[in-house]
Amino acid sequence: MLQSLASNSCVRLIQNHKSTWYFVSLILGYLLYLIFGAVVFSSVELPYEDQLRQELRAVKKQFLLENECLSEERLERFLKKALDASNYGVSILNNASANWNWDFTSSLFFASTVLSTTGYGHTAPLSDGGKAFCIIYSVIGIPFTLLFLTAVVQRIMVFSTRRPVTYIHTRWGLSKQLVAIVHATLLGMLAVSCFFLIPAAIFSALEENWNFLESFYFCFISLSTIGLGDYVPGEAANQKFRELYKVGITVYLILGLIVMLVVLETFCELQQLKQLRKMFYLKKEKPQDRLAILEHDHLSFTTVSDNTSGKNEDKNNTSSASVNFSGNHLQLI
Repeated sequence: MLQSLASNSCVRLIQNHKSTWYFVSLILGYLLYLIFGAVVFSSVELPYEDQLRQELRAVKKQFLLENECLSEERLERFLKKALDASNYGVSILNNASANWNWDFTSSLFFASTVLSTTGYGHTAPLSDGGKAFCIIYSVIGIPFTLLFLTAVVQRIMVFSTRRPVTYIHTRWGLSKQLVAIVHATLLGMLAVSCFFLIPAAIFSALEENWNFLESFYFCFISLSTIGLGDYVPGEAANQKFRELYKVGITVYLILGLIVMLVVLETFCELQQLKQLRKMFYLKKEKPQDRLAILEHDHLSFTTVSDNTSGKNEDKNNTSSASVNFSGNHLQLI
């Protein structure tokens, strides 16, 4: 008997806090996914890192053997200076000296990566004034960019998703949910083709050291605003039409980001995904529930008031009867 009562209470507890349990499972799933990614990246990349370290040590040792007049300390200082400059996008190599990082087109490309929060990191402000302006520019520019993207995506969604789905649903009488799923799938395939596959083929042809996988990797890392910075187009030595190339990449990044947001919003409007999201959200208190609560409280207050007034009337009647009884008793005496 006690076990059945305990099990029933547990079931009621789970049902009453279902969204909370879903949210806890979501947190645990996210943490497990983070750990899974760390394990995979570590197991895959750590051997390559170790191999690269060994190769660099061997090259450094061979260089010192061939140049005995140069001490290891002086070489270390030189390499540190060169690496620090490279982190700011300045290379000491002769074939890279012709490329400037802060001409107008390169600065335009940098501004677009800052506002879109892509941030490749291959170029960074050198001066204190540039760093301070970057902070102020980002504080104003990032919310401005979010407002701009939201307004653009909202207008595009009307013509790219809502009207076509409604038209096919009303014209051919198909299920609106089915039409929305097929439309979202086709739109996603079109976006992948136009902003991932085709640009990857173009980048692999324009960039000498990029293959198709590396070009596709750049497109995905850029349009998902991850921006690792390990692959940046237009940085090769003697790049033809470099200024025009940088402007074209800037336009591609902005248009691609808009298209990605349109596709994501299209999928988010699917009824199945809406129901999935609601599993993890707190339930909002409906106006009907509030009205019922207020009416219940009002009825409870009225009942209490009536009971109180009834008790007062009973007391008054009892007092009156006592007075009348006393008066009659006095008359008899």
